[in-house]
Amino acid sequence: MVMRWCLRRYAAAKARADAGMATAEYAMGTLAACAFAAVLYKVVTGGAVDEALRSVIGKALDGQF
Repeated sequence: MVMRWCLRRYAAAKARADAGMATAEYAMGTLAACAFAAVLYKVVTGGAVDEALRSVIGKALDGQF
């Protein structure tokens, strides 16, 4: 009986301790996603990517049917 009580208390304490970790993990994931989006935005708005996209679109529009 005491053993069951101890196990339940341990499980409850462990669940409370892990609750904050999920929030911290979500925060780190959100920060990483925002950083990745910022880097991707800088790459896409850069000159090389812009020129490549214009070239691809220009070739597609000038194609013979």
